[in-house]
Amino acid sequence: MTTPSDIGEIVRRARKGMGLRQDELAAAAGVGLRFVVDLERGKPTVQLGRTLGVLGALGLDLHIAARAPPPNGLLGS
Repeated sequence: MTTPSDIGEIVRRARKGMGLRQDELAAAAGVGLRFVVDLERGKPTVQLGRTLGVLGALGLDLHIAARAPPPNGLLGS
């Protein structure tokens, strides 16, 4: 996943797969309904801590992996 929209889509699919409404997920995660709506829509400024709470409520984990370095030193030396 590389964009906020990707995360939102994963959250939406997981929520629906569990048969939860957005308000039910919000209550389970301790966030507001508006936050869940914004997260599922891919809003780029959602708070990381709350996002992690929603992922946890869905039984999802966030994993971070290093990418291959950019070719030809594009980031400088």
